[in-house]
Amino acid sequence: MSRFQLPLTPSVAGAQPPAPVKGATGLVRIEDLPPAASPQHSCDICKGDGLAFSAQGEVAHAKPCDCIRPCERCLDTGTVTAIVDGTVRTGRCRCRRVHDRSRLYSAAGIPGRYAQASFATYSQGILLHSRNDPASMKCLTEMSGWLGRWGKEHENRGLVLHGAVGRGKTHLLVAVVRNLIVRHGIRARFVEFTRLLGQLKAGYSEGKSGAMVIDPLVEVPVLAIDELGKGRMTDWELTVIDEVISRRYNAMACTLGSTNFAPARATGATPVNAAAVNITAQTLGDRVGDRVYSRLEEMCDFVELAGPDFRSIQRR
Repeated sequence: MSRFQLPLTPSVAGAQPPAPVKGATGLVRIEDLPPAASPQHSCDICKGDGLAFSAQGEVAHAKPCDCIRPCERCLDTGTVTAIVDGTVRTGRCRCRRVHDRSRLYSAAGIPGRYAQASFATYSQGILLHSRNDPASMKCLTEMSGWLGRWGKEHENRGLVLHGAVGRGKTHLLVAVVRNLIVRHGIRARFVEFTRLLGQLKAGYSEGKSGAMVIDPLVEVPVLAIDELGKGRMTDWELTVIDEVISRRYNAMACTLGSTNFAPARATGATPVNAAAVNITAQTLGDRVGDRVYSRLEEMCDFVELAGPDFRSIQRR
């Protein structure tokens, strides 16, 4: 029997199953192969997405869920050879999609604390802690519309989530990245801005150039920058964010972000102690400069997260 032949069970006792149609090569037609292995939609772990998420140290990882059975289509080799429209062709099996996306997610740099962050867990938090808060639900509606407009065939606008601390901005930013990877197979990176600055400084001490850290962030199709505007905003820090945003702007690449600062041009307001005061007079333009803010304004949609402070609710 060909290794691609589907072992059929006779529907009538003693009857012989029809043999798959073969060509001169002895190979089976693509339509006669068994279906590729796929996730179980009833699985409580992956919910049909095929991925199980976990934290490994500081970084979130994903692996194919155990609900996926061995693939009868490719015998778990990942490669299928069959007759397609009368021609023998070899290609990757559809079962590899889950494996590819688990690698994309694990390479995205998502913090381990947010390994389980998704739109579903955010919605559950709204229902549990804020009794279906209208402001939070409005944010989800806007983000659902943004995701509905996503497409690989056209330039995609970015997205910046803004609001006071504790509103779930990082949670939702991770949820967007997870959705783009799992649903669309998009290569993405997640980076917290002050962590990026630390990586640059560590690279300098090792004799590396800034380009070795920044270039991959410019080239990735989707970049998510958490905590835009955080830091001391020295001339060097402003130069870093300007280079990243300006180069992605020129490349028409999709940029995501989160910030505690209101989206507006610079006002000249003085900074306050954000650790002591939950309201700041400074705008995002004050923090990143009008040149960067102007580009973000052209590149991105701004979505406000209002509603309650989830962290303070959870501490009660």
